[in-house]
Amino acid sequence: MWFRLVDRDRRLLALLSEHKVLTTNQIAAIEFLSVRRAQDRLRHLRELGVVFAFRESYLRGGTSQTRYALGYLGARLIAAQRAEKPPAPKAYTETLERLALWPKLQHQLGVNDFFCGLAAHRNPARLREAGREGEVSGLTQWWSERRCTEFFWKHQDGGETRLRLDGYGCWEEHGRTVRFFLEHDTGTEPLAKVTGKIDGYAAFPTDAFGVLLFSVHSSRREIALRAALRRALAGGDPGFVIATAARDHDDGPAEPIWGLWIPRNGDSVTRRYRLAELPQRGPAVEHSTSPTGQPLNEAAFNPNDREMLRRIEGPPPKRATPNSTVYPDDVDDVTLYDDVEDDVHQAPPKPAWPDAQRSRRTRWVA
Repeated sequence: MWFRLVDRDRRLLALLSEHKVLTTNQIAAIEFLSVRRAQDRLRHLRELGVVFAFRESYLRGGTSQTRYALGYLGARLIAAQRAEKPPAPKAYTETLERLALWPKLQHQLGVNDFFCGLAAHRNPARLREAGREGEVSGLTQWWSERRCTEFFWKHQDGGETRLRLDGYGCWEEHGRTVRFFLEHDTGTEPLAKVTGKIDGYAAFPTDAFGVLLFSVHSSRREIALRAALRRALAGGDPGFVIATAARDHDDGPAEPIWGLWIPRNGDSVTRRYRLAELPQRGPAVEHSTSPTGQPLNEAAFNPNDREMLRRIEGPPPKRATPNSTVYPDDVDDVTLYDDVEDDVHQAPPKPAWPDAQRSRRTRWVA
């Protein structure tokens, strides 16, 4: 069956394995020239049993857009590719049932919609049509919540600080590289809980890995969020870059929709920036093919890399400026500040972890 699939099908199976569920429009945006072509191919994949499709029926009639997950045969193919034990049929059927009724399904679809909006700029079919086949730019890293939770944690004060974010990505455009943490807000949580996440990011070396993005559902919610951030931080500097944007517009996440949260400005947004114009943070990583075959991860760093672990467990990297986070002035011709990026390929000193902490950190690495 694996050899009856084309590369596009294999990329889709890998994405579904990592990110659980995608809609027809999301799949069409990242792999096809039209929704109709996507529907035709997905129908064939569903008949083969490599994908599973379901829809939600609305009380007043009609259904939702079709959602796709990895079918049982698709799960077996991915397990075989990774030399892993395949799932049991009954257990996997129960997994799909839970997915269809998952309370966080809409939230997960929203997170995936954000990243698919970025991945659409790298649609292989459109690049091929435009004569830009093989170009590697745009979204070059897309980590799921599960992968982020496994990596972004550190020992601190006898316990551990673990970031529970919605996704982590890397966006590259015209020589600029912006790595970011995503918090996707649907408006169902109180703002106090949303801003409470800032404490976790402040305790973690966030600035060594990227900027923090808050994507909220409406402009009104964004105004309220920025006011809540001002109260939570009391006008202080969190030690990392924060940007906010609302989704009640037609522009995609790569467009000039991001407003930097600057302590001296408070709630107001004096200028909107493109994603590529935000301050560059995080490690410099050479493009490579992911060893797991995961697409859209050419710029992903190896979680086992000693330099990456040093950034987490060691002291925060020395900043290029002695004071607080550097923000642009409120003028149109501003050049955003870029951190000096470390070379992740240099041999770093061995991290001096206590034995108990070292064993706990390396259990999942092994």
